[in-house]
Amino acid sequence: MTTDAPVSRSGTFTLGAGTATAIDVHRLGYGAMRVTGAGIWGPPADHDAAVAVIRRAVELGVDFVDTADSYGPFVSEDLIREALHPYDGVLVATKGGLLRTGPNAWHVLGVPTYLRQCVEMSLRRLDVDRIDLWQLHRVDTRYPLADQLGVLVEMQNEGKIGHLGLSEVDAATIDAASSLAEIVSVQNIFNVGNRAHRDVVDACEQRGVGFIPWFPIAGGDLVAADGPLAALAADTGYSVAQLSLAWLLRVSPVMLPIPGTGSVAHLEENCAAVDVDLDDAQWAVLDGLA
Repeated sequence: MTTDAPVSRSGTFTLGAGTATAIDVHRLGYGAMRVTGAGIWGPPADHDAAVAVIRRAVELGVDFVDTADSYGPFVSEDLIREALHPYDGVLVATKGGLLRTGPNAWHVLGVPTYLRQCVEMSLRRLDVDRIDLWQLHRVDTRYPLADQLGVLVEMQNEGKIGHLGLSEVDAATIDAASSLAEIVSVQNIFNVGNRAHRDVVDACEQRGVGFIPWFPIAGGDLVAADGPLAALAADTGYSVAQLSLAWLLRVSPVMLPIPGTGSVAHLEENCAAVDVDLDDAQWAVLDGLA
């Protein structure tokens, strides 16, 4: 049964602001990597449960779903189509350019003809005429950036891509890419305990580009039973995941967290992060963690 949509309280962000195809999304999205099999490889152990998680995300107000052709590979896109097509009011973003040949075998591949193939096949799997946000999963340093983005701009002009984004890039690459194409999003690792890309967040904020943090929930020593984040969670009654996501939503107006899970219970917990209410001293504790 559909319930209230807590994600609506996260506020919204406009991807591609100022363009004719600008899209508003709620700032707390869903990352559809973990609905695939173990190790992000192969089909999920429980197909129906995976579909149910994706549908529940939308019931909870999520209107931004992020995936990639390498998740599975291809499994995540297939599940999203089954769960959500025709995607009424939901932006499904996908990525390509990271070839997957085995559970632990990832290969950056920016050959323009391959990137075109990635887009064409994602169009088919998602069963759409246009991918509203397609992101280059990795920049391939063996080929000119102009060639990689060039074929994607061609596909924009053909109406097959709405907006373009990048993943795992530095601020200089954003500048270089922005001279070649309209970049509306950047997806880098970032969380309360890993702020190595803080300068990229700042660059995105200056440009009005959405920053999509992958691995948005802190791990490691911070969340150990005797760690500072776990202690704050015990003190406030919120979960570690909720505190991690609430901090991200607070740290920048361009932040678009996409926590992923294959569990409805964890999904509901994550979406409730928009309700986190801390005092100044507690926010300061989060700000001081790194």
